[in-house]
Amino acid sequence: MGEVALNPADAVIVVDVQNDFCPGGPLPIREGDQVVPVLNRWIAAAGNAGAKIVVSRDWHPPTHSSFKEYGGVWPPHCVQNTEGADFHPDLNVPAEAIIVTKGDKVDRDQYSDFEGTGLGERLKEQGVRRVWVGGLALDVCVRATVLDALKLGFEVRVIRAGTRAVEVQPGDGDRALEEMSEAGAIIEEGELAPDV
Repeated sequence: MGEVALNPADAVIVVDVQNDFCPGGPLPIREGDQVVPVLNRWIAAAGNAGAKIVVSRDWHPPTHSSFKEYGGVWPPHCVQNTEGADFHPDLNVPAEAIIVTKGDKVDRDQYSDFEGTGLGERLKEQGVRRVWVGGLALDVCVRATVLDALKLGFEVRVIRAGTRAVEVQPGDGDRALEEMSEAGAIIEEGELAPDV
């Protein structure tokens, strides 16, 4: 992977690395916290290369429609202004990062970082052509973000070592990788960020 270098036309997108999705949270993703050091290296590499850094978060109202109690499929998670909605404490979120807040409308799910956030337009205005995506969860919000990025015309690479699947059904993670690959994403298997 060392032959690939980040540049100012790239963006590294870190999806929903929040406490509630990590071990000990109400919607824990197995090994979810293990993406943090991998993504920190990508964030540092992006900063060194002048690439954009995007960090997203679920930011749900307490009665969000995705919660089981209100007809959804998930336990309550990432409720606004709670510790569970905070980024993992070891995730390095630089001051210049673009913070994307989603899922903050009570009656609307937003799995993708691009859905209703204006992120696509913002990145294109800043000259971004290629995005690298990691975070949580591979088979839900990472998948949706990758597929939307492809629809918007970005070249997309999935940071495989920097993501984990929630797997509501066994095999969901592998199916998501296959779907993203078939849609045109490149699954980047290397663990370290590109040389900068």
